[in-house]
Amino acid sequence: MDINAFILSNPKTAIIILSFAVTLLITIVSHFMTDKELMRSIKAKQKSLREEMKKFKDDPAKMMEINKKMMEDMPHQLKQSMKISLVTILPLLFVFKWLRNSFALTAIASSWIWWYIGASIVFSMVLRKMFKLD
Repeated sequence: MDINAFILSNPKTAIIILSFAVTLLITIVSHFMTDKELMRSIKAKQKSLREEMKKFKDDPAKMMEINKKMMEDMPHQLKQSMKISLVTILPLLFVFKWLRNSFALTAIASSWIWWYIGASIVFSMVLRKMFKLD
């Protein structure tokens, strides 16, 4: 049985399996492209700054100073996520074009994207925990 016949006969199962496969590939790319030590240090620093903010919640000047320190790490976090996005965006565009064409004649033609999104959110949470990306 080829993949198109499987999609036509079992569209919900097919979209869930395809969602898992795409999410797994993205998670693997994230796992290998993310500087885990940098992200752990940023996360620890952010946590300590949030705790410090709680102590000074009545002092707006101190809160602004702490908030400024928190914002210093944003470029580093953004750089990490952008590396992954740049590598995955083009293949994902091709995958979504193929998915749209493949599911056009199925029973879930009008809702396949919602099936994909729901399944990928669940799989992403599980896989990110397994790969320790959170």
